[in-house]
Amino acid sequence: MRKEKTLRIKGEVYPLQPRRVMGILNSTPDSFFSGSRNEDATSLRRRIREMKAVGVDMVDVGGYSTRPGAPEVTVAEEWRRVSVALEVLREEWEDAIISVDTFRAEIARRSVEQFGVSIINDISGGDLDKDMWSCVAEAGVAYVLMHTRGTPADMQTLTDYDDVVAEVFEDLMRKASGLHQMGVADVILDPGFGFAKTVEQNYQLLASLEMFADTGMAVLAGMSRKSMIWRPLGITPEDSLAGTIALHTASLLKGADIVRVHDVAEAVQMRNVVEMLLAQDNK
Repeated sequence: MRKEKTLRIKGEVYPLQPRRVMGILNSTPDSFFSGSRNEDATSLRRRIREMKAVGVDMVDVGGYSTRPGAPEVTVAEEWRRVSVALEVLREEWEDAIISVDTFRAEIARRSVEQFGVSIINDISGGDLDKDMWSCVAEAGVAYVLMHTRGTPADMQTLTDYDDVVAEVFEDLMRKASGLHQMGVADVILDPGFGFAKTVEQNYQLLASLEMFADTGMAVLAGMSRKSMIWRPLGITPEDSLAGTIALHTASLLKGADIVRVHDVAEAVQMRNVVEMLLAQDNK
């Protein structure tokens, strides 16, 4: 029997049952998957309407591509991109549950204060901005604690682990304890698929995802169109939808509570049929 998990969203208890689909809203010109790039208000609006229509649960807004080798983006430029997306979101979907994908405390703070963002999704787990944890604690929002090493520029050279599952788990548990001590109540664990991991290491983490789920904290899985799919298959990110759905299905069956996706309609359908299957366990 799966233990019920919840988050605190805008002062209300938000159940993670059914499992949740987080749609990616990139306000960037250079995301690794070309189909996810939105560079103006018109394309952002179109994408938001699509997510709302198919029943996405959360929207994750990002203004800084963190693909391997991604170029540096200034704070001013990241905020310009993020604020444009958040403004359009406010116009189109007033009660959307919004996450902002940033490793900068300043971007996180402005997003919460000016737009009421409910979740901060930090790919660095606090390593790239020493003020991030205190910012999240003061804001009282949920925090996606992701594992990586280094920066987007060098992370793929930092894949030397004795035991990737044990080391990622230990790192996340240590940081989650620190966050809880600072008063961050809602920590969402993300093993960081594709970040400072080889293809094989990514699959080792996925195979062991129940270890993370058994902590009682929420777990987010983000594998959408990543190289762990297309590289071993000899295809491209654009051809990786079937593999993406397969891996996100596996992640839900292994205990993930949230999947972060580019292909929202397909992901919602996937989640819904997985929920029907898993409901049989409760009978």
